[in-house]
Amino acid sequence: MNKDANIRLQDNVVLEHYGLNELHLESVRHYREQFAKAKPNHPWNGLETKDFLYKIGAWGKIRDTNKEGLTLAGLLMFSEERMITEVLPQYFLEYREHDDNDMHWTNRFTSQDGTWSGNIYDFYFKVMNEFKDVSTFEKEAVHEALINAIVHADYNGDGGVIVERQRSYIQFSNPGLFGIPLEQAYSGGISHLRNPNMFKMFIYIQFCKRAGVGLKTIETICLQQLAVEQYDFQKRTVVTLPIVSFSERHEHIEKIEAVSDWTDDVPLLDSVNKDENSYNIEQNSVNNEIKSVNKEQNSLNSELNSVNKGLNSINNKDSSINKDENSVNIPFDSVNKSDEEEEINVDQELWNIAEIARKKKRLAPTKMEEIILQLCAHRPLMLKQLAYLLDRTPDGLRNNYLGKLLAEGKMRLKYPEQPNHPKQAYMTNK
Repeated sequence: MNKDANIRLQDNVVLEHYGLNELHLESVRHYREQFAKAKPNHPWNGLETKDFLYKIGAWGKIRDTNKEGLTLAGLLMFSEERMITEVLPQYFLEYREHDDNDMHWTNRFTSQDGTWSGNIYDFYFKVMNEFKDVSTFEKEAVHEALINAIVHADYNGDGGVIVERQRSYIQFSNPGLFGIPLEQAYSGGISHLRNPNMFKMFIYIQFCKRAGVGLKTIETICLQQLAVEQYDFQKRTVVTLPIVSFSERHEHIEKIEAVSDWTDDVPLLDSVNKDENSYNIEQNSVNNEIKSVNKEQNSLNSELNSVNKGLNSINNKDSSINKDENSVNIPFDSVNKSDEEEEINVDQELWNIAEIARKKKRLAPTKMEEIILQLCAHRPLMLKQLAYLLDRTPDGLRNNYLGKLLAEGKMRLKYPEQPNHPKQAYMTNK
């Protein structure tokens, strides 16, 4: 396969002599856990290992001969360095870090050091583990750049995938040039993948999307200071991320949030309700109190003719679902909702349980899970109800917490046989 250097293997090619014995089973187990968290009710969760790998593109069948084996993508993602280099002798992964003016590494690991599997999947997590100390936005930029380097790398090429961390920048280098002009990559919307099956495996666990906006996202997070260089002679791409100061980033939070999917637990530094000229900071603010539901003297709903008060109240009738004295029944999107759309009905007890989550945007995951379990032990709650109570995005809750709790058996769905049921709700297993 490697006699001709001009031959470039596609990552869907089936390696008929490489079977399940060549897999690093711990990597496969970890991936299946991530898949179950992202897709707790997916039918593939119940498949045997080989069938599951076939579904995600890690196992293949040669139709003409009926022979089977790992795909190249499956080998790269889930095998071990020794087996991978039998097929791709140039394969190499490296992480290293040092101070800007010191050439001695303070931390370094490679795919060849024998202390771990050396495969692509484990490399992603080992690298990300080295960035636990950075901000959420920096971590997002690292994630985007690392996935970009992994899925666009030419693993037949020289030099391998290298991540280098220094005090003032983080650099990602991979063999292979962009498949589209650089200006198109910056613009976004166009995705040309060198390793589409590998990329699809990351999509399945919701680590990326096929939207072609990765480079644009990184550039926005780095405040347009991102540097991308392509070396035609070496056939390498180098992406350099500057370490942006907190004060610089503070001025651009809203721009970052516009392209970001990771802002669920990020402090709202530029909140419209925080600054001196905030809409809700004055004494007679509509929502002045932390838990206020229009309770101040000058509240819009305080007057005799208030739509939510007294004889004229639209919620005054016996049959009203917003009738109870301690109810916090706020319409989800609009005052003018159709009969088919449901209001988010939450009582005061639920509101109080979730109060700490609304106050603290950076909450420990274990604490957030505890609150979610408390809420859903009270009664089954729909995703939009949880999002409202906790002041989090529905996608953030589903991806970061609910999938995990379902996979661990701590929660269950109200309609387990119908994952997309319009009244689907989450319940705590008692």
